[in-house]
Amino acid sequence: MKFYGYRRCSTSNKAQKYLDEHNVDYEFIDITQNPPTEAEFQIWLSKYQDRGLRYFFNTSGQHYRQMHLKDKLDSMTLEEASKLLASDGKLIKRPLITDGENLSCGFKEDVYQKLWLK
Repeated sequence: MKFYGYRRCSTSNKAQKYLDEHNVDYEFIDITQNPPTEAEFQIWLSKYQDRGLRYFFNTSGQHYRQMHLKDKLDSMTLEEASKLLASDGKLIKRPLITDGENLSCGFKEDVYQKLWLK
């Protein structure tokens, strides 16, 4: 299981604490230094289209606001979004967790319980 997080992000820290308390094994990857690839995002954005592009973006982040992405997301293609997300880890909603089959962005205890506590 890959855990893309950021050490200075309180949401990433809460999620890590939750997984640690439940003895879930994961590989921590600094999302700002090693974000997922454009190819990975293309797969995920296609597979989880029902969640919408906003699900993957850190909509409260400075980079998101500076780039005025709120106004651009609705007309953005999956390819454009994949390229943008892969280019800047701070644009990605943290933490992003995947085990190759499932994926979650952000931290919601009920989602974690359903997806990651097996």
